[in-house]
Amino acid sequence: MLVLRVLATAPLHGYGIAQRLKLVSSDVLAVGESSLYPALQRLLLNGDVEAEWALSDRNRRARYYTLTRAGRKRLATEQSPTTGCTPPSERCSRTPEAICNVYFDDW
Repeated sequence: MLVLRVLATAPLHGYGIAQRLKLVSSDVLAVGESSLYPALQRLLLNGDVEAEWALSDRNRRARYYTLTRAGRKRLATEQSPTTGCTPPSERCSRTPEAICNVYFDDW
């Protein structure tokens, strides 16, 4: 869900997604490659994101991920107040402490 929220703002490559997550969480949430890229692959297979190879700011090939219409719909559905609970991604966006609580409270 957090990846979808990040991609809702603009297409990004994997490293850019990780950096944006770290930035919005005030350096509390650091997503490693071993977690991020399998998650992106699942989102690709589910049709929530599309990927395209392009040149990065540093003139290197990078795979840029874009939110699809299905991904936007999923994001809107999971953020809607009719789901009956606050999504973890919304709780994460409030305070750094909430990010820690997501992992411990939801287990």
